[in-house]
Amino acid sequence: MRQQPELGDCTSVDGSSPYWYGVAKPEEIAHLTGKGILRPLSKAACRTRQFSRTLTFGFVGIGDGFAAFEGEPGDHLLNPMGTVHGGWAMTLIDSAAGCAGYSLVPAGAAFRTIETKINLSRLIGSDTARVRAEARVVSQTRQIISTEARVNSQDGRASRTEHRR
Repeated sequence: MRQQPELGDCTSVDGSSPYWYGVAKPEEIAHLTGKGILRPLSKAACRTRQFSRTLTFGFVGIGDGFAAFEGEPGDHLLNPMGTVHGGWAMTLIDSAAGCAGYSLVPAGAAFRTIETKINLSRLIGSDTARVRAEARVVSQTRQIISTEARVNSQDGRASRTEHRR
């Protein structure tokens, strides 16, 4: 049976790769809280997972009801109108918002997105500097966690706002 690496360790189990890829089996993480699963992923060495590499963004921080991702817009993300595709920003926001909610999930529990809304208020160009998505839990009931997120450029201007689950 495949073993998950120690928390905080991003090397493969057999030592052949400096990074661990794949999806953990439920029985491997059942004893961990959402934050316990996410915390090691915010380390610099863990940010080169295939998903993050392809979309040029990565997980940079976790807290109780909080998560942050940073991304690098570029020409590979342009839509036919010459701006960064809104789906990229949506994925950045969804990742941050999902992790903010997941940080409050107890051991053995899971979550699913039930609704998403986004306001596209400012274009992101391929020449836009690094952007940061920060998400916070705004309410939590027994069955639903709602989050809000913002994507800001380095000058602090909001590009995309509001994501709720």
